[in-house]
Amino acid sequence: MGIAVSPAGQVATASFDNSVGLWTGRAPQWLEGHDAAVTSISFPEEDTILTGSDDFSVRLWEDAKMRILGSHQGKVTDVVLSPDGQIVFSASWDGKIGLWDRNGAGHRLLRGQGGVNDIAFSADGEEVFAATMTGRITAYRVDGERDDFRPVINHGFGINRLISDDGWLAYGAVDGVTRIVDPESGQSIADFSLDRRPILALAYHAPSGQLAVGDGHGYIMIIDTESWQIARDFRAMRNGPVWALGFSSDGTMIFAGGIEDVVYGWPIALLNEFEPAGEDTRSFLQSEEAMPNGERQFMRKCSICHALTNEPSRKAGPTLYGVFGRRAGALPDYLYSQTLDDSAIIWAEDTIDALFDLGPDQYIPGSKMPMQRITKSTDRQDLIDFLKSATKTRK
Repeated sequence: MGIAVSPAGQVATASFDNSVGLWTGRAPQWLEGHDAAVTSISFPEEDTILTGSDDFSVRLWEDAKMRILGSHQGKVTDVVLSPDGQIVFSASWDGKIGLWDRNGAGHRLLRGQGGVNDIAFSADGEEVFAATMTGRITAYRVDGERDDFRPVINHGFGINRLISDDGWLAYGAVDGVTRIVDPESGQSIADFSLDRRPILALAYHAPSGQLAVGDGHGYIMIIDTESWQIARDFRAMRNGPVWALGFSSDGTMIFAGGIEDVVYGWPIALLNEFEPAGEDTRSFLQSEEAMPNGERQFMRKCSICHALTNEPSRKAGPTLYGVFGRRAGALPDYLYSQTLDDSAIIWAEDTIDALFDLGPDQYIPGSKMPMQRITKSTDRQDLIDFLKSATKTRK
């Protein structure tokens, strides 16, 4: 869900498995602590990482030691450090921009104009731009009050990503638009919209003037910000979107992540020489007609977070292998929500049925499991029948 590179070139990744991966070659150090998917990450200083999560929290990691700076009331979508290095700014779907003193001295909140998807500082550091689900970009004075803002543009479709530099502001939107505008007037400077949607990731390498754009069709486009021309455009992912992008510190590599359980990197000078990355097929991209209904329900509701086998897995949830007859919260190698400590729930047909009938937020309030329901009783029964077969322990 996120890629960040330190000034010295260390790569960090944020993932659905609730963790941060700190990579040296292919050997990761795992930073554990979030209670849900890690959705945003930045690496502003050596040994300093900022993360936000579906657990609503904003966290600071220094020398791999974690502190919670604060919490929103919704998913955290971006975390950045102020230019003076003292305040952590966060964006959230709760419609707020959080300002958290990195030393814990206090915080305040700015009111967004809708759920906030991304934030970026102006070149002089005096304003922070916010991109919203309502399609607005709004500028706030960093030292201003809650309502001290000015409108920049109203795009009309949700804006997912923002990048700011001296004299321009780049944004990527749900409708596939990639546009460069003047941050003061909102007037268009350049437009790189192609027939691909949505735009899901932006990354910028200021020393080389390269702006990278990732979309829902799996392409990465690299724009030269000196000439405002497309320098390279290639199919990066064989299946699925590009969710996250990051440049190496010297600007010669581009890193990307998506639905694969892998982060890929390409030398930018040789991009057009590579085939798309990833497997030929992904199980949850099969045609729905090719799957029985129970398996289809599992793929839709469970497969992102839960494995069916007993092998080691980096998925966000515990394995479902041997789940029938197991007490909720009982696997020794998984960090459960506190609400499941000494739980009396035993997973069986009736409890799994109730879980998806009521929804996890009602059946197990306070659990990590995202809110979702299966409203038709026949679909719940088909899922249960599938799980009884697919999770059966084998001697």
